[in-house]
Amino acid sequence: MATKSGKTQEHAFKKIQKDIKDSNLGNPIFFYGEEQYLVRWAVDAIIERFVEPGLQQLNCSVLTRETASIDTIITQCETLPMLSEKRIVIVEGFPAAKENARDNYTEEQEQQLVDYFKELPDSCFLVLTADAVDKRKKLYKTIASSGCCYEFSRLGEGELQKFIQKRLRQSGKTASTSVIRQMIAMSGYFDKQSDYTLYNLDNDLKKLIAHSDGDEVRMSDVAGGLSGNTESYVFDMMDAISRNRKDEALMLLHNLLSSGENLHKLLGLICSHYEILLMVKEMREEGLRPEEMKALTGAHEYRIKIAGQLSVRYSIDQLRRILSHCFTVDKHIKTGLLEGRLALEMLIAGI
Repeated sequence: MATKSGKTQEHAFKKIQKDIKDSNLGNPIFFYGEEQYLVRWAVDAIIERFVEPGLQQLNCSVLTRETASIDTIITQCETLPMLSEKRIVIVEGFPAAKENARDNYTEEQEQQLVDYFKELPDSCFLVLTADAVDKRKKLYKTIASSGCCYEFSRLGEGELQKFIQKRLRQSGKTASTSVIRQMIAMSGYFDKQSDYTLYNLDNDLKKLIAHSDGDEVRMSDVAGGLSGNTESYVFDMMDAISRNRKDEALMLLHNLLSSGENLHKLLGLICSHYEILLMVKEMREEGLRPEEMKALTGAHEYRIKIAGQLSVRYSIDQLRRILSHCFTVDKHIKTGLLEGRLALEMLIAGI
């Protein structure tokens, strides 16, 4: 979302486009949020609008949290632009709006930044980026009142469909609405605890575009080329367990752990998925429709569909016993009674 003068409206990517077009930008400009792909895009949009082509090296300065001392920030902002409308000073991973900002700036230095942000020269834009902020901090409140803040949260489903359509169109490809919806569902973008972002999606789209024949991306291309996220692989593992293919399930588990997947996160996903299975099983027996299940669980319709397919292989009592077993294993790992990897292997073998 985008905030300026306390107002919260549309998604930040739409707001920044309008503000750039209308020259309605405060200073400093703060881009932050989960979707760092859009943060990067917004920074590039600022540069494209205010710096003449070919003159970026002269008029753009990029500082990291290691090099962004107070004196360096001030010096860069006070340097006049050369043959361009503005000088752009970018501080990546800006630490001072986070809870642990004192690791980078003292209280006195933070106050110095607060004072300077109120008197930035008109010849430059100071662009700050971060993945998250502490909105209670005085520095964030100063940026929000003196400049403008744009929070790049996850896209909505309609916006994500348009993102995919645009990427395909730019590469001379098309895809039907049903294929795009399946692509989104399989990616796990809207799953709870998902770590699949637009960066992942953009990489997957590049692979799909490169390996699809003809001008249209088809369902078979998506099934074979989408990397998805951890949740998708956990569903595959659960599917193997439900078919009594324990060897296949253990292989998927070992692949996930070998790829560096966090063991505790993985167990949390397994518990979460079996909770969904149980909920869907109970709701189906009560006669609820898929759209009602989606509303009650908050899960994506694709996840509801897969859970429905898997749940028919179990009774409600079986799912309750499995879920209880998952919680027991989780407790044993956290208390040190069982080593994590061994506990997960025993969990799969015992379901």
